[in-house]
Amino acid sequence: MVKQNLERIFSALTGVQADLIVLPELPFTGYYFKDREELAGLAEDVNDSSTIERIKGFCQQQDMHIVTGFAEKAAEKIFNSAILIGPGKIIQIYRKLHLFNTEKDYFDPGDMSLEVALVGDVKIGMMICFDWVFPEVARILALKGADILCHPANLVLTYCQQAMLTRSLENSVFTVTANRHGTEKRPHGELTFTGQSQITDPIGNSLSIAEPYADCLCVVEIDVNSARDKTMTDKNNLFSDRRPEFYNDLSKRHDIIGL
Repeated sequence: MVKQNLERIFSALTGVQADLIVLPELPFTGYYFKDREELAGLAEDVNDSSTIERIKGFCQQQDMHIVTGFAEKAAEKIFNSAILIGPGKIIQIYRKLHLFNTEKDYFDPGDMSLEVALVGDVKIGMMICFDWVFPEVARILALKGADILCHPANLVLTYCQQAMLTRSLENSVFTVTANRHGTEKRPHGELTFTGQSQITDPIGNSLSIAEPYADCLCVVEIDVNSARDKTMTDKNNLFSDRRPEFYNDLSKRHDIIGL
């Protein structure tokens, strides 16, 4: 299954002219695992992964960068991860901080801080699927200078894509949500994904959006400088107007907001 999915992706991307490609969450292994044992049989260590090695070689051949989800094995832990790969090398790994629903039954929660990485002179931030509902993720990446937020996803709720327009607008960044479509049928149940992968701009416009139930490969040319100008009016700047001295409660745990 992993090899077949990888070949399908390579076939679709061969000859594509793009600096950066974003693939969905867990595009090689599938998403809806029976249990941790099944997942463990599919997860790979990045230091000993034929899948990652082949993507590195493909990026070298095509002169592109790829952000993709993958099931990462690290010692005794297994993470729902995203990886930024460039020609012949791994640039950065992000481990999903916010696990959704049954992911908690077989994945370990991410243990890495939110960081940005450089592709040329462009700063890339990564988030995964359910991270969309936590605005802190996008904000931290934007404060660290991200121009583009890459968002591999297996979205099943119907309103997630709309929320990413807000993540773009409130941080003045581009976002790229690569989402799965179709239904994954397993003996223990099935999940239907919402498709509609999209690219959004810093003022909350959708530059491209896929159909809900069809494969789509979309390449959009962007000017990253529009993500670096945080000016909203002559007297307002999105980041310099922040009042972080009043935001201390964001770093506290509350069982119920207000207590």
